[in-house]
Amino acid sequence: MSMQRPVAEQPTTELDARYSSALNPRPGAGDVTATEWAEAERHLEAAEIFWVSTVRPDGRPHITPVIAAWHDGVLYFSTGPGEQKARNLSHDAHCALLTGGNALTEGFDLVVEGEAEPVGDPAVREEVIAAYEAKSGPHITSPDGTFHGIGDAIRRGDAVLFAVAPATAYGFGRDDGVYSHTRWVF
Repeated sequence: MSMQRPVAEQPTTELDARYSSALNPRPGAGDVTATEWAEAERHLEAAEIFWVSTVRPDGRPHITPVIAAWHDGVLYFSTGPGEQKARNLSHDAHCALLTGGNALTEGFDLVVEGEAEPVGDPAVREEVIAAYEAKSGPHITSPDGTFHGIGDAIRRGDAVLFAVAPATAYGFGRDDGVYSHTRWVF
């Protein structure tokens, strides 16, 4: 199925105290609160690498890094039509995209869960290509760039552009040992 522009929604936001400093407060952590969705969106816009998790036909997970663009409330990524993740998504569109850091006491990790749908609308594809180019600059637009030609590959159909409108998202904050776990449901 070829997806048109998904409808962006404002999620409900809740702090999960089981995994936050709210239940086990440390000095300075007594007032831990849920992270606002606008803050999560800023992280999604800035992130350079995401890990996409898909499910193989036999049920085994497949996880691989991708570049992605957050545009109009939707996370977009591309892959070759014959790559494992594209083959996985053709039989099961459920996936998760993850981004964040690897430090124990600082950072903010995000998980976005949803269904990946191929983008068929040429106008949406052009908007997303522009978002990719604005975000990654010479990595995508320069002949010496890491992903040079990705826009043309999407236009030619050599790469499939997928859209993931969040169904559920999770944010895991770490601020000098103060931990927060936020869930957003769309």
